[in-house]
Amino acid sequence: MKHAAIYLAAILAAVVGTAGTASAQSAPVASSRTVPAQVHNSTDAALDERLARDWGLRPEEWARYRQLMQGPLGIYSPNLDPLTALGIEARSDEERSRYAELQVQAESKRVGKTLAYQRAYDAAWKRLYPGQQRVNMPGAKAPGAGNRGSGRLAVFVKAECPPCEQRVRQLQAAGTAFDLYMVGSRQEDARIRQWATQAGIDAGRVRSRTITLNHDAGRWLSLGLPGDLPAVVREVNGQWQRQ
Repeated sequence: MKHAAIYLAAILAAVVGTAGTASAQSAPVASSRTVPAQVHNSTDAALDERLARDWGLRPEEWARYRQLMQGPLGIYSPNLDPLTALGIEARSDEERSRYAELQVQAESKRVGKTLAYQRAYDAAWKRLYPGQQRVNMPGAKAPGAGNRGSGRLAVFVKAECPPCEQRVRQLQAAGTAFDLYMVGSRQEDARIRQWATQAGIDAGRVRSRTITLNHDAGRWLSLGLPGDLPAVVREVNGQWQRQ
């Protein structure tokens, strides 16, 4: 009987020892599972901090922008930049003025970079293809510096831009004749046709050419005008201006 008790005690000790060892071995595995989440959160925080700095915003302002875009504003205008979103939803005149100033500064820098690249592009074209004219779309008169306007409006739009569709609908409802240029169309006619259908452009007005559909082909970039799309412009005394 005594030997049986000793044997049973030895078995229990072995079982407890094995369980203790398994528990000791599994502990590091459980804790290691939290490491990827911690690294992910740290990466997100660093990215948010950099993005806020790029826009001249404080971390709490960037957090508010993220929150606003998860609400109705983000549904109606999913492509709004941080400064515009915060300016629209400003809680005071002081905030509104701050975001307006930041946006003017950002636009000034963007336009400067755009013009610098355009000059580099022009120089590269002349260097690589001296004396050769650039190819334009047949039948499309491109607005630009030095071009004489026909009196019609030129409307620049892009895909996934609800304000672009809204502006075109307003112009069409008013019976305005205009030339539409799609930025980022990749020279694919199907893209323009699909966008025009989505925006509710009357096919009859396209056939009568009171509305024309054109690829942008770098025209918007060549204008060097500030502001985002949509852009409604007209030539006035030799200069293209937003309307």
